Order: sequence, then structure tokens, then C-alpha cells
Amino acid sequence: MERDLNLLRLFQAVAESHNFRAAADRRGVTRSAVSQAVRRLEDGLGVALVQRSTRSVRLTEAGEALYRQVAGPLASLAGALEAAGGDGTPRGLLKVAVTSIAEPFLSGPLVASFAQACPGVTLEVTVTDEEFDIVAAGFDAGVRLGEVIEQDMVAVPLGGPQRELAVATPGYLAAHGAPAHPRELVSHRCIGWRRRPDVAPHRWEFVEDGRPFDVQVQPQVTTNDLSLMIHAALAGGGITFGIEACFRPWLERGELVPLLEAFLPPFPGFFLYFPDRRNQPPKLRALVAHVRGVEGQAMGAGR
Repeated sequence: MERDLNLLRLFQAVAESHNFRAAADRRGVTRSAVSQAVRRLEDGLGVALVQRSTRSVRLTEAGEALYRQVAGPLASLAGALEAAGGDGTPRGLLKVAVTSIAEPFLSGPLVASFAQACPGVTLEVTVTDEEFDIVAAGFDAGVRLGEVIEQDMVAVPLGGPQRELAVATPGYLAAHGAPAHPRELVSHRCIGWRRRPDVAPHRWEFVEDGRPFDVQVQPQVTTNDLSLMIHAALAGGGITFGIEACFRPWLERGELVPLLEAFLPPFPGFFLYFPDRRNQPPKLRALVAHVRGVEGQAMGAGR
């Protein structure tokens, strides 16, 4: 039986917002229209797709399976229609999921210059450290470290090689001394990063004589907020660990001191990544071209 594509689009909106009213606002229709559309789709398929409550909806197993199967094709179709129906000028809403440590993207200049170059595009940046399928979640692209990007994605380098650093204030080091080897960190007060309360704190990774190893510090303070990590360290709270670029302003002013640099070589950094689609919408093509242009300028300037 043929399906109305609009039913699938409304179902997609419900799946991504987990709420009929939010889905209705997103699609510019009434809540009743969304509810009826999902009901029609369920009746046609002969299976329940959502479990309804007074405040939210949750996908059933069949609903999850359908969403995974239609999210990618619907995005490709939208890109094809956008390209066919316009003059190629980038326009529309562009949704990008960015890790909180991606300083090359989040520092401001890249976003500002893209907004100036493409006034018809509304760029919506969601800062998140959760790892998920960006297509299924309704994003056009993401920015992550290369090691966590799915192999079926197209990845464009962003920001060049990076490295992690352990840092502390001169005052903390004067009072407690500086560790000469990463394993000495276990005797220091540390400020660590934890993605969620139900996962272990991030292990601090090092390299010695070409061999990688990690140290499971016992941080006295853990958080998923990079800003808190930095400010706690600046207040003398201990040693913290993260991407060097995130600490650079305080390193340049001498407010933070780099530690254990001999054990922290550079590694491939961040990438803008997106699904490999035949019909890529102009708004995404514009962002990819902009990132490549910024990277080319940086390389020409000797970064």
C-alpha cells in the first residue's frame, strides 16, 4: 500500500521530539493533525508505533525500527527536493552536533564567517558529548574527534592536529609539586571529565617510548562541563586534563602551566562529518566548502 510521505515526515518529527505538540510546532500543523497522521500510519501498517502518555510519547520497538529505516532516506529526499526546487543558493536550517571540546568550531570565527558568507542558512549548533547516529537524530552533520566517527561517514579535517595536556596553576604546583611522570598523578588532586553520571570518568591517556598507556586518576571533582574544569583549575583546585586549544588563553597568560608534555604527542584532531549522500543539500555543501576553505587558509599561513 502506498504511503503518504507527509505521514512519514510527521512521524519523524514525533520520533525526534517525543512530543506531539513539539512535533506539530516543528511541522507547522496542529497537534490533532500530528496525532491523526501517526494513527493513520499505524492503521496502515497494522502495528503500534508509539506509546502515548499525557506528557510525552515513546517509540515502540516497531516505531524505533521504522524511524531508523526512514530517517536517512527522508533526509536524502529533502536534499534532492531542495536542490531541484531552488537556484542552488544555500538556504534553510542546518543542524550540527558538536562535541564540547571542539575549540576550532566553537571558538566563534568559523561560525561567524559562515553566517556572513551564507545569510540564507540558519545554523543550529547543539553542543553534546553523547555519541549517537546523527542521521537518526535529525542532524545534517557533526564535529567529533576522528576516532569516534562511524566509518560510513565522510569526514573533513577541522582544526589540524591536536594534543591533550595536563595543566595546573603555578600556585597549586608551588604547594604540591609537579608530577614528573603520569603515574604520579594518582597522588595529586585532579579535576576530571565524566560524560554522564553512569559512566566512569575519562581515563587520562599518554605515550611513552612510542607505547600508549593510560592512568586512571581518582578525580576529587568530576563534571561534564569543560568551563567548570578550567575554572576549578584556575582557582587552584588541582590538575585537569583536556585538549590544549581549550586551555590556550590561560597558558599564554601564564595562569595555567602545561605538565607532562613529553608524554603527550599530537594526534589527528577534529573532523566535520556527514553521511555520504548523492543528493547533498546546498546548505551542507556550503558548510563543507567553508570548512575546507578555512583549513586551506590555515595551512597556507603555516598554522
